[in-house]
Amino acid sequence: MTSITIKTDHRQLFGPMRDQGQRPTCLAFATSDLHAALRGPWAALSCEYLFYHAQRRANRKPNEGVLLSSVLDAVRHDGQPHETGWPYLPTLPADLSQWVPPSGVTPLFRRAGETGKYTVDAIVQELDHGRPLIVLLRLSWSFDWVRPDGIVDEAAGEQPDLNRRHAVIAVGHGEAKGQRAVIIRNSWGDGWGAGGCGYLTEKYLVPRVFQLATLKEDLSVSPHSAAA
Repeated sequence: MTSITIKTDHRQLFGPMRDQGQRPTCLAFATSDLHAALRGPWAALSCEYLFYHAQRRANRKPNEGVLLSSVLDAVRHDGQPHETGWPYLPTLPADLSQWVPPSGVTPLFRRAGETGKYTVDAIVQELDHGRPLIVLLRLSWSFDWVRPDGIVDEAAGEQPDLNRRHAVIAVGHGEAKGQRAVIIRNSWGDGWGAGGCGYLTEKYLVPRVFQLATLKEDLSVSPHSAAA
């Protein structure tokens, strides 16, 4: 088995692995789980609520993938309740008019976010400063057929599929197969990779990363509120 060296690891900030199922909600899951981890201690936030508001802002259908700009706007302006406020739906209702958040759900947690340079150096730098981040990728078959140890490396002749976009959370970095590797938290349940996490080698990442985003300051409390 190939040895893996871990240099920075923030997986302890996160709770149990989650599974998006067949819905196109990976970016909402990545943003939601990163938001929950930054709030600490872990309490899952409603991915359903975030996805709903992001799609509404972009005028997109609930069976379409979400835009990064829309999900960052939604987490900033609409916020999220805890997961119990609107639990994730494995499937959408047949009548989409029924796909609306429960009324009066509180509290809502908001957070600022921003995009950044999409390089491996930028990912490593953020992680070394204690900041897990959202990574958007164009996948290829090695991601689906991940090794039992969680290492995802590019095979000879393998090319990214421009039509397969996916979002994960970078939670650490180290080395695998003699090259830098980024540890990611996926949203395909704990049966994928090594308990739901994987080690994406630099060779795999470089041609596939197309966007990064970080979550910044907590906006849940108004800056004009009186101090307690």
